[in-house]
Order: sequence, then structure tokens, then C-alpha cells
Amino acid sequence: MEKPPIVPIEEWRQARAELLAAEKEATRALDAIAARRRRLPMVEFPDTYEFDTPAGKRSLLDLFDGKPQLAVYQFMDNGPDAYCPGCTWFTNNVPSPAVGLLADNDVSWVTVSNMPLTQMAAYWEKMGWTVPFASSHGTTFAADTDAEVGFMLTVFLRDGDRIYRTYNTTQRGVDRLVFTNSILDLVPYGRQQDWEDSPPGWPQHPTYG
Repeated sequence: MEKPPIVPIEEWRQARAELLAAEKEATRALDAIAARRRRLPMVEFPDTYEFDTPAGKRSLLDLFDGKPQLAVYQFMDNGPDAYCPGCTWFTNNVPSPAVGLLADNDVSWVTVSNMPLTQMAAYWEKMGWTVPFASSHGTTFAADTDAEVGFMLTVFLRDGDRIYRTYNTTQRGVDRLVFTNSILDLVPYGRQQDWEDSPPGWPQHPTYG
């Protein structure tokens, strides 16, 4: 297994300083993108959906729980007794304290899926999740948010009873929100997935293998 060179401390510090400059450049670029995201045009979104939740039927407006902002993660529906490994990995990285911190910052969080409520509830119990969830089964919500049969994070803003979609993202846009992946990107072996550019011989495996 090939390893990076072992060098004196001063040479390491110089290499680390050069990488830090690149990291700061990337951070400034992400800050600029975030500023554009806050100025992205909005589109009005209807409050015509009826979600099944453990507390009964709820509208999209109800999911805000009185907050002005709402983040919805669309969990893929892979059919009865089948669960998306990526969505499972993502939900494992959404701890209840983080949901509470979002609420403290005027953001409600809910995980929505086209799975029937009974199927979602059983999986939530099996996984020990306490993240709020709702079923969009029988509605066009997934299609209307452009999630279709996939996964997606969608952000909404409300002004009184009017709802606006402000942002959505999927694929690597969702991936960058995962706490575990963020830490793995910092450690020597990385995520150990076969798409990563790592030194020859380092441990790697298929992403979901």
C-alpha cells in the first residue's frame, strides 16, 4: 500500500499551509454561492397536499409547525420492504438535536416519502429514528418538487398562508450535508469508496457494496 511521503515537520507545515490556502479559496467560493442561493427567485407552491403523519392528516402548511422556513427531505420509495441505502445513510446522519437546533433558527425539518405511513413508521421504529416524518403516498408532491422517484432536499418559505419553494438539491448537493461523510473526507483513508482519488493500494469498496 503506497503512502504519502514522511517529511520533517517544517516541510509538513509548508505543505499544510499550501493546502489551507486552497481550502480557504474553496470556502470563499462556497460563501459566494450561498449568497446567490439567498437571492434565488422563488416560485409559489400550492398547499393542496394531504400528508399522513403519526399525528394524523396534515397539510404542507401544517408541516411548517408555525416556523417561516421548512426543509423537506424526500426519502425514496423503493417498494414494500425495500429501503434506499443512501436515504438510510442520510437519515442516520440527521440527529434529533440537530432538528431542534434548526427549529431554534426558525426552520422546521420533516422527512417525506411516497411510502405508506405504516411502512415508514415500521422502518423508523426499526432504525430508532426520531426525526419527524410524513407520507406523501397518493399525492403528486414528489413529482411536483421534481424529486419524482428519487431523493431530494427541498426548501420552502412561507409568508402567512402563502408558500414558496426557494431551493432544492440532490445527489452531491445532499451528500455534502452528511456529517459522517464530512469527517471521512478529512481522515487519511477518506470514505474508502472506489470513485475517490486515493493513493494506490488504499482500502476502497463500491459506494453501496
